[in-house]
Amino acid sequence: MYYLQRMKDLREDEDLRQSDIARLLCTTQQQYSLYETGERELPIRHLATLADFYKVSADYILGRTNNKKLNI
Repeated sequence: MYYLQRMKDLREDEDLRQSDIARLLCTTQQQYSLYETGERELPIRHLATLADFYKVSADYILGRTNNKKLNI
């Protein structure tokens, strides 16, 4: 699951901890860790929040494209 590594890379590129992203998503660090490791499925609402936060497309996070640019 390529998107799991992409989620981690985006977070680390911003020098953020899992707990920082968990706060953004209104969840716990433990729950976010489960998303990042693939043990739990990331809800679509969280995918949208992450895409907005990182200013990338959801397709980029999902690994469907390598183009970070948003098509607005």
